[in-house]
Amino acid sequence: MATMKQVAERAGVSTTTVSHVINRTRVVSKEVQDRVQAVIQELHYIPSAVARSLKNDKTHTLGMLVPNSSNPYFAELIQGIEDAAFRLGYNIILCNSYDDPKKQAAYIRVLLEKRIDGLILVSSGSDRELTRLLSDEKIPKVLVDRELAGVRADFVETDHEQGGYLATKYLIELGHTDIACVSGPQDLLSSSARVAGYRRALRDAHIRPRADHLVYSDFTSRGGYEAFRKLLALKKRPTAVFAGNDLMAIGGICAAHAQGVQVPRDLSVVGYDDIALASYCNPPLTTISQPKRRIGELTAHILVDRLADVATPLRRELLQPALVARASTAPPA
Repeated sequence: MATMKQVAERAGVSTTTVSHVINRTRVVSKEVQDRVQAVIQELHYIPSAVARSLKNDKTHTLGMLVPNSSNPYFAELIQGIEDAAFRLGYNIILCNSYDDPKKQAAYIRVLLEKRIDGLILVSSGSDRELTRLLSDEKIPKVLVDRELAGVRADFVETDHEQGGYLATKYLIELGHTDIACVSGPQDLLSSSARVAGYRRALRDAHIRPRADHLVYSDFTSRGGYEAFRKLLALKKRPTAVFAGNDLMAIGGICAAHAQGVQVPRDLSVVGYDDIALASYCNPPLTTISQPKRRIGELTAHILVDRLADVATPLRRELLQPALVARASTAPPA
């Protein structure tokens, strides 16, 4: 691998001049700048990011921590953030916590050791060590989707309660009154907000909720499959189910098919997130769409703005979900 000294010798300049061309720390004549850049291209020289960060105290790298990038929702969210960050001149280091708050804390330490300029966090929950680490650390950060008590940061989320309300209200308007809910983890604020929206819609329609119609799961297709099996085993089973994310809804549709329950003739299903797969499952899934691309772009811009001016007031952005009606819902038989 070529060195800065070799670039300087080939270009007939000092290593200091090469450094100024790379880091734009001093005006260099266009003739010299072009000559140095040509040699850099010829020798395939790659500047040391570590050395540049030590000199400039900036790495132009953002750390991002998500619960599980294999979940299509997070994969699509990551793409939006990464694309926007790249256009703004920043790279992303991505870590997965796999829904383990302790692993979150360990990965945050790793990211800080990499001298990231800012942090984007989609929390997997909280523990004392994580909260202490984020509260003490002064690095600019944006929380996405899930807030953490005691942590001061910019915050971007979709109105999860409104999303749960829209899903349930739509089922009620179709004529359903026996509506169940398969929620994500009970300790996540986004999950509980979606359940709150579900309950609000029932209350507004004067429908009495049933305790056995609310089942908690883990945001996976397997979890949705098992949760739907429980609901379909009830003596008086529901005619419609609102699932807290699309993966659980798709798993639930598979459980229904396995038991000879036809969707939507015997059971209407609404998901949440509007992942790309939702349009192509059988039947295509009615769901609540989160503006994932907008969330990603907004998150990246807020963090880069924060890096430019840390003194501005913290921002809280609440985006609105929308119902996308497809073929997994119908009036009750």
